[in-house]
Amino acid sequence: MSTFQAPKGTYDLIPPRSATFLAVRDAISTPLRNSGYGYIETPGFENVELFSRGVGESTDIVTKEMYTLTTKGNDHLALRPEGTASVLRAALQANLHKQGNLPVKLWYSGSYYRYERQQAGRYRHFSQVGAEAIGSEDPALDAELIILADQAYRSLGLRNFRILLNSLGDKECRPVYREALQGFLRGLDLDEETLRRAEINPLRVLDDKRESVQKQLDGAPLLRDYLCDACKAYHEEVRSLITAAGVAFEDDAKLVRGLDYYTRTTFEFVHGGLGSQSAVGGGGRYDGLSEMIGGPALPSVGWALGVDRTVLALEAEGVELDLPAVTSVFAVAIGEEARRILFGKVTELRREGVSADFSFGGKGLKGAMKDANRSGARLAVVAGERDLAEGVVQLKDMESGEQQAVAVDALLDAVRAKLA
Repeated sequence: MSTFQAPKGTYDLIPPRSATFLAVRDAISTPLRNSGYGYIETPGFENVELFSRGVGESTDIVTKEMYTLTTKGNDHLALRPEGTASVLRAALQANLHKQGNLPVKLWYSGSYYRYERQQAGRYRHFSQVGAEAIGSEDPALDAELIILADQAYRSLGLRNFRILLNSLGDKECRPVYREALQGFLRGLDLDEETLRRAEINPLRVLDDKRESVQKQLDGAPLLRDYLCDACKAYHEEVRSLITAAGVAFEDDAKLVRGLDYYTRTTFEFVHGGLGSQSAVGGGGRYDGLSEMIGGPALPSVGWALGVDRTVLALEAEGVELDLPAVTSVFAVAIGEEARRILFGKVTELRREGVSADFSFGGKGLKGAMKDANRSGARLAVVAGERDLAEGVVQLKDMESGEQQAVAVDALLDAVRAKLA
């Protein structure tokens, strides 16, 4: 056993399970790529202030969970705990919003880091695919992103997930609600830290998962009762567009999400098979975030879907993805001349787009055929000195066991015919 192990709260992604993660990432990103979203990749660490300003000083992410470091040049950096702030920073830095094609539609995939107590579905290093539509205030964009996430999940075969939907209002109506909620929270039996949080951002208290807090929140004022006419109309349009697309959702008046930058539309995807960590993804509108991090007013909306939790949801439903075979052809060479010729043929097959592998290490026929079986290849190409003297190789169907002699020069055509 190695002296070193993966850090606590992290995991290694290794075959064959890693193929499922790749398939999930591809399935989530496919609807985005088909809808005008371009790929963006940002650094794994950013200036601490980017997150403290954007995500929020009162959030657990910033106060308790962010990995921070100070460089030799005395720069204060943080491993990225989420993707939206980084993507928006990159878009602003590259002046994508000035190119005249708003909204700027971007998607990304990567690893994120939060110092949390490890449990099923919650890791300190986790993977997400996200999407952001920057620079346009349009309920159709909010609806588009929700519909695309629903499409991605259903393409994977997931069925037992729910979409929760709410509106958090805007700078016009939320201050009135904030004052009403703070008045309510001040009358509860809350610990000092929670009371302090209530003064900074009372909506965060609604997101507190502790039972001791949640049981006191019955009767708390609901934001939907304080929405201004503009926010009500916006939210109804989002609901109408989603409904017209045949996407089912549930109104959840208590849904607030855990980040400070959300305004108006907020949504979450939850799955009953994941226990207490039921969220598999979520997002919403963040019209003021650009200004928070020093940019111009750019109303925007986005989401992030957890790859790790989506895989757990698939496992909970017993969904097995139809993954392509890693190897279609496996070459078994007996003797040095056969090794030279078959290695060349493997290279030729690969150049023609056929997934092929080779029995390395000079193993005998029995050991090499075990490798062929373990590879999952549909076909095996076997050759020894006698075969090559006759100008042929043996092409074996690993499923039926049928074997036929094929001229060396005709191998590519024979393989194509078998795999068609």
